Amino acid sequence: MEHSLQFTTALIIGLLGGTHCIGMCGGITGALSMAIPTGEGYRKRLWFTLLSYNAGRIFSYSLAGLIAGTFGWLLADQSSSVFIILRSFAACLLILMGIYIAGWGNGLTLLEKAGGGLWKLLQPLSKKVLPVKNLRGALLLGTLWGWLPCGLVYSTLVWSSMASSPLASASLMMAFGIGTLPAILTTGLLAERASGLLKNKRFKALSGTLLITYGIWTLPFIQSLIP
Repeated sequence: MEHSLQFTTALIIGLLGGTHCIGMCGGITGALSMAIPTGEGYRKRLWFTLLSYNAGRIFSYSLAGLIAGTFGWLLADQSSSVFIILRSFAACLLILMGIYIAGWGNGLTLLEKAGGGLWKLLQPLSKKVLPVKNLRGALLLGTLWGWLPCGLVYSTLVWSSMASSPLASASLMMAFGIGTLPAILTTGLLAERASGLLKNKRFKALSGTLLITYGIWTLPFIQSLIP
C-alpha cells in the first residue's frame, strides 16, 4: 500500500513538474523534430524518435534511482541518526516540490548547481550525438540528457532513495519519468489538454498543497506520532 502511494506520488510529481521539463528538454525535442526529413511517414518517424529519446531519459532516471536506492538501503536502519536526517531531508525536498508545483517558490533550482560538474563531463558526449540520425542516436541522447542538472529530478531522487529497496527506488524514478511524458510529447491533442490543465492556477495550488501535506506526513517525527 505504501509503495503504491509512493508510485502514484512519483507520477504526479512528474506530471505536475512538466512545465519545468519543457524548459529543460524542449530545445532538444525541437532539435530532434527538425532533424527528421519531412515527407511520407514523417509523423511516424517523429513519434518513434521522441519515444526513443524519452526511453533513454527514463532509463537514466531509473538507473540513478537504483544507485541512490542502494545507498538508502545500506542506511536502512531506521533507528540510526543518519537515516533519520536523510529521511527528514527527503521530506523537506518533497515539501519544496509542492511549493514549486503550486507556483509559490522556485527554491529547487538551487539544487541544479550541484550536478554541474557531472554535466560538464557528459555534455561533450551529447554534442557528438547531434544531429540525431537514427533511433539508436535518439536513445543515446536521451540516456545522456537524463543526467542534465535538474532540481526537480534531484529532489525526487533523494526522496526515492528512502524507498524500501533499490528496485523500489528505481521504480519510483521510472514513474516520475513516465509522469513527465505528457509535457514532453506536446504534439497530440491529449498533451495540449494536459498542458492547459498544468497551467491552471487552482489545479497547481491544489496539487502543490497535497504534495506538501504528503511531505509533512513523511517527516520522521510525524511518523513517530502515528500509532
